[in-house]
This record gives sequence, structure tokens and C-alpha cells, in this order.
Amino acid sequence: MVRFKHRYLLCEIVSEDPRCRQCIDERAVSAAAKDAVARTHGDYGLACCSISFTVKYLNAYTGIVLLRCRKDFYRLLWSALPFVTYLENRNQRYSCFFNTLHVGGTIRTCQKFLIQYNRKQLLLLLHNCTSEEERQSIQKSVLSCCLKEVEEEQSQSGDEDDDCAETD
Repeated sequence: MVRFKHRYLLCEIVSEDPRCRQCIDERAVSAAAKDAVARTHGDYGLACCSISFTVKYLNAYTGIVLLRCRKDFYRLLWSALPFVTYLENRNQRYSCFFNTLHVGGTIRTCQKFLIQYNRKQLLLLLHNCTSEEERQSIQKSVLSCCLKEVEEEQSQSGDEDDDCAETD
């Protein structure tokens, strides 16, 4: 039996309208991506990308999406994502665009990248804090940026948050 290799595209949905993120669902993201591939690469591109295309992860609160497609055709999907200009849900269009953050071979590598990306974003927020309460809240969030598996290993070895903690 042959194992098919995949690529995972970690994307961020950027929109000025805050209602857009609340109305995002997997079908809307999938339809918008397939429509963009069809417009840019035609029927051939749509057929190639649709073979094993799925939305593996969607966080409507942060706007992070993980798309999976075949390794041979991920460049078709990747090149079509800038042409997504809106998401349509319940007959309403929300203008937005996709910002591709990372392309990886496994979900785990995308998770690791997302943790580092979120940590950097939290550190940027930390530098822009105005009150001490905000600063403490963000520092707590930065310190909690770890994979659960790493936290479990540390709790078993007796080290509590030594590798996960990043201090200023």
C-alpha cells in the first residue's frame, strides 16, 4: 500500500470586520480556497487540489486555519490563497484575506511553529502594555506557551516549567 504525503498550510485569516471571525466555519474556508484555486488554475488545478484537500484545524477566535493537501499540488493551493478576498457564510460576505504563516510536512511542525509565532505576538503585546495588570496577564500567557506533551514530561521529571518559561 502506498502512503500519500501531504503538506499543511498554516494560515491566518485577516479581516477588519470582527464579525468575520465569529462566522467562520470549515465549509466557508474550504469553499473560498477551492474557488480561488478554480479561478487561478482552472479545472485542472481544482481537480488536483481537491483530491485530499481538507481543513484540519480552524480556530474562529484567533483566525488560524490549517489546510491539508497533497504534497505534489500544495504549490497550486499556496499560490491561489492570495486571491481569496472574502468568506461567504449564510448569504453574507465578509471581506478578508489569507496570510500564509508556515508550510509544513506534519501537523506537529505546524503546531510548534504556531506556538513560537504566538509567543512572539504576545511579546510584542507585552512591550505595548500601558498598565501593570495587562503586563502580568500577558506574561502569564507567554509562560503558558508550551505543548502539553512537554509539560507532562517536565512534571514527570520533577522540573516545573523550566524549559517552557521565557523570562525578560
